[in-house]
Amino acid sequence: MDSLIASAARSLAKGDPLAALKRIALRDDAPALALRGIAMAQLGDLVRARELLGNAARAFGGKQPLARARCTVAEAEIALVSRDLGRPMEGLGAARSTLEAYGDRANAAHAAYLEARRLLLIGRLDEAEQILGEFDVGALPVTSRAGCELVAVGIAIRRIRASPARDAIDRARRAAARVGNAALKVEVDRAVRAFEAPAARLIGRDGERLLRIEEVEAMMASNTLIVDACRNVVRARTATISLASRPVLFALARALGESWPEDASREQLLARAFRARDADESHRARLRVEIGRLREAISLLAEIRATERGFVLEPHEAGGAAVLAPPVEVEHGDVLALLADGEAWSSSALALALDVSARTVQRALEALAEGGKVEWFGQGRARRWIATSVPGFPTSLLLPANGIAG
Repeated sequence: MDSLIASAARSLAKGDPLAALKRIALRDDAPALALRGIAMAQLGDLVRARELLGNAARAFGGKQPLARARCTVAEAEIALVSRDLGRPMEGLGAARSTLEAYGDRANAAHAAYLEARRLLLIGRLDEAEQILGEFDVGALPVTSRAGCELVAVGIAIRRIRASPARDAIDRARRAAARVGNAALKVEVDRAVRAFEAPAARLIGRDGERLLRIEEVEAMMASNTLIVDACRNVVRARTATISLASRPVLFALARALGESWPEDASREQLLARAFRARDADESHRARLRVEIGRLREAISLLAEIRATERGFVLEPHEAGGAAVLAPPVEVEHGDVLALLADGEAWSSSALALALDVSARTVQRALEALAEGGKVEWFGQGRARRWIATSVPGFPTSLLLPANGIAG
């Protein structure tokens, strides 16, 4: 490594990209291209940064696998910031293996942290947690340690574990303070606000009230049968029955939960499940069919008994029933919850995170844009979406947690 490259690398490590560019701006050799790419990323020109890093990786070629792997990690980090969560991040695993084989523990740990962060964004919490346990956090560059703790915060919040989330926030605060980086402090402060904000609403016959994450956690640990409108599941302790793909059944379950311990009238159930204002016999027949399906779906947790005017929910446990809903309910709230992280997302990344089709996400974004809740910039595949101010968002319980029971 020549003196100019070494000096530029030191400047980048200190967060001074302009000083680095003064030394290497006119050079086109592979190391200079890589450092110029990192400098442009620090300056916020992510498109140019990705172009330079790609050129550097090709220039290093197969004869310099270690340098090429470092470029791959840098490209993946830019893709993560750009919320391009698909193909650009697929090479992280191979790059991490190469870095480990060559003894570059710091960059290998950084690659693992980036992969864990990607998995958190798309709701694969088990895999993200597994990766966090596979590498030595102490090997991370000091600037990455706060971000790594924020991944742990995200996992704990989405699993509704207040104490581990609070501990991880404290570690992230200390790590950010050691670095003295303003952007890191803002990211930690955002996590603190998400943790302290109301996580859900408790709805019942006597009204509703907001709950913090500690209260939600306590409720889920109790004997209460919970109709969870944040996840579209019915749960009791560790037992969870998903009705996410059966919206009519979930609407009936929610109506029954909101009426508990009293019964819900047939007219009320018809209006909630089928939006039927003037019900006829065909509507009532369909209601009987759907109630039978719901009764079978949640039989492990509760019974549904017919009454003179409708139906009543009877939980097996003595803790009663309750409905948890998002603090603010709007259409396409799951999309808004992701966009509310302040980053610019591609529609393909949103589809990946929500595990739905790209067309479904596109329709949701178009509807939200018409309502003034989201904005976009760029054209074609470069188009990115951001959220305008939406009071009450995000709720962590709306964010992806694929396959998590609670």
